[in-house]
Amino acid sequence: MGSGEVKREKKDESNKTSGAEEFRQEHPTLSYYGAISIGNPPQSFTVIFDTGSSNLWVPSVYCSEQSCTMHYRFNPSASSTYYSNNQHVSIQYGPGAMNGILGYDTVRISNINIHNQEFGGFFSYIKFDGILGMGYPSLAASGASTVFENLMSQHLVDEPLFSVYLTRQDGASGSEIVFGGIDSSHYTGQIHWVPVTREAYWQILIDRVTINGQAAACSGSCPAIVDTGTSLLVGPSTPINAIQQYIGATPSYYAEKPYTINCNNLYNMPNVVFTINGVDFPLPPQAYTLHTYNNQRSCMSGFGATGGSLWILGDVFIGEYYSIFDVGNNRVGLAKAA
Repeated sequence: MGSGEVKREKKDESNKTSGAEEFRQEHPTLSYYGAISIGNPPQSFTVIFDTGSSNLWVPSVYCSEQSCTMHYRFNPSASSTYYSNNQHVSIQYGPGAMNGILGYDTVRISNINIHNQEFGGFFSYIKFDGILGMGYPSLAASGASTVFENLMSQHLVDEPLFSVYLTRQDGASGSEIVFGGIDSSHYTGQIHWVPVTREAYWQILIDRVTINGQAAACSGSCPAIVDTGTSLLVGPSTPINAIQQYIGATPSYYAEKPYTINCNNLYNMPNVVFTINGVDFPLPPQAYTLHTYNNQRSCMSGFGATGGSLWILGDVFIGEYYSIFDVGNNRVGLAKAA
């Protein structure tokens, strides 16, 4: 998942318990995406594998707005296995709203064919084609079955879990989502398991956030979600602004832009330590600093503020910690990414 051409070569899957899909990122503030196909014969799309939502959406040929025509669009009449009950669905996402009709067809991810998968239409202008939600079924609009529900019910995975590895270098390929297994080459040390506290998003609790041994946030624990569909590490404005001050980040000229960081200060900046289920997960400056290369090199903070109370451990955190989403045991596994 990233913001350019998808890397479509398959990785060697001989040591995988199930299918794996490679995806990439071209710019550190954009999302990661990967390739899927829908229908017979297959129609290809690039989607975000998003643990912060639960529905599968792609553009439809029946949408003539620019938000749809800028993308590959699914043509139901060109697929011999498509059917629909004409059920309308509407859902709100961060970048916009989606309105469409639920349909059913075969979805292919890497070497896996998922039959009778529900999916809907497209919602706004973005650089990928759609979203493949990996959240819990309770989060799915219109009660649609999730992709991973069908992977399990059709016995297409060996274990009821999936795992995510994200590379953080600009333009680097090799990021990977494995369905039904764990790729031990992508982490070092022990996997630390964290119970899910609410089965909608992949919601857990942060015990506290410390910098140089001093409490910076969440001293009494805070709800957080592990979200592959969010680029930054996001939290309530007051503690996030305190963290920005601790690390020496300064507001950008435009309020909606990330805070800026002096690139020359990286090796003098502190770790930001997230303690989760009694275990410390430090984020070094190299993990929470984003680089841009327009006319000149500049650095931005990987922390962002939200108006709500929920923390979002997005790609900034997942890039540092290999993440396992264990549906069968309702827990998240975190290990140092290799």
